[in-house]
Amino acid sequence: MSIKVDNTEGGIRETLSMFIEYDVKACAEIIMPIHHNLLANCKIDKVKKIYSKPQVFSQCKLWLANNFEKVALLDVGSTTEAAIIAAKEKDSAAIAHSEVAKIYGINILQHNIEDNPNNITRFFVLSREFSPPTGHDKTAVLCYVKNEVGTLYMILEPFKKHKINLTDIEPLPTRKKAWDYCFYIDFLGHASDENVKNALEDVKKTCIDLNIIGSFPAGDATG
Repeated sequence: MSIKVDNTEGGIRETLSMFIEYDVKACAEIIMPIHHNLLANCKIDKVKKIYSKPQVFSQCKLWLANNFEKVALLDVGSTTEAAIIAAKEKDSAAIAHSEVAKIYGINILQHNIEDNPNNITRFFVLSREFSPPTGHDKTAVLCYVKNEVGTLYMILEPFKKHKINLTDIEPLPTRKKAWDYCFYIDFLGHASDENVKNALEDVKKTCIDLNIIGSFPAGDATG
């Protein structure tokens, strides 16, 4: 099973929060370029409604503003659902991946309408165990901290001390009480590496709790 955890438009907090609530681990990272397409079985000048996910609309908002300023944008739960509706409904379109168009027999009116041509989404593959070290790895952790001045600095300082390159940091609500947060951090290195073990031991001295989400081979963008 794989889940979306990040996008060039910003982290997907709802997914990352899953690691707070459930005992699951990340064993692999997949990085994929994401391209959005306008799908419909009518001519482009006949489109009166466009269906897609809110995240997809946000990634195509400039293109939509320039081309469909007065067309209704309707949120649905998935791009697959959007394509199914647009395939059946007159003068309707969907924004979805090109593979969805093939599956549901709907024409692609415009390719690659995302505002950012370097739009990339990162996925985690879930498991109960970590992956073995490869020499080109990343590790992800959750740091539960006290709400005190300087806490974030004290968490990050050990990574600098042990020469570990951070690749992402994101505050997440713990949902245990109002304004109670933890930090999601991922960085280069495997949990079994000596410098990573030493850094995490130092971080533990500052944290209320430290949860290693996973160590896995660092992903590369694929076309």
